Amino acid sequence: MSLIQIKDISRQYKVGSEVIYALRSVALSIQKNEYVALMGPSGSGKSTLMNILGCLDTPTTGEYWLNGKEVSKMTEDELADIRNKEIGFVFQTFNLIPRSSALDNVALPLVYAGLGKQQRNDAASKALNDVGLGDRVSHKPNELSGGQRQRVAIARALVNKPSIILADEPTGNLDTKTSIEILSLFEEIHKQGNTIILITHEEDVAHYAHRIVRLRDGLVESDQPNPNRTLLHA
Repeated sequence: MSLIQIKDISRQYKVGSEVIYALRSVALSIQKNEYVALMGPSGSGKSTLMNILGCLDTPTTGEYWLNGKEVSKMTEDELADIRNKEIGFVFQTFNLIPRSSALDNVALPLVYAGLGKQQRNDAASKALNDVGLGDRVSHKPNELSGGQRQRVAIARALVNKPSIILADEPTGNLDTKTSIEILSLFEEIHKQGNTIILITHEEDVAHYAHRIVRLRDGLVESDQPNPNRTLLHA
């Protein structure tokens, strides 16, 4: 059974009297432990598809199955629960709480999961250690470099042991050297058994993935394995 199965997904928006078709009858299947890049120019539908895959938005028509559950028919509360348990998000802008330490930022999803303080801190500390920031647990975001902030965000995404890591332009605010370090970290995470979906408009970033899905005008233009994958050594 596929980890992700979307069938005939469409998403329409009404802008005044005009109907905008962001996605048109998209079908996609992603297996457990795949590393997939979603690519496309601005307006291709990749952000809309990412929001649907991340349970941040629901399709107008079609079905979305995640881990055997049909999430396209769920309520807002059910979607929030799925987001917290099944999906780890990594954003271009890091989305960290400025006044909180790295440890508290990483522990935040576990507050929603209902874990006690000691359990949260232990899990957050381990996650920070796993991304190479075991010595930065008490630092606030403004005391960290861009690459370190993104590592905190990745630790936060991993702390709940989600089925999927959904990374939206995760190197967009980083220089080349730091970007390669972050992509190297994703490669390590993938080797540990995580499923990674990377959203990017940059060819050189997409080439780290094992499979590239290209969107254009709300349709899947191509979906192919990536034989020329850029190999990294962390």
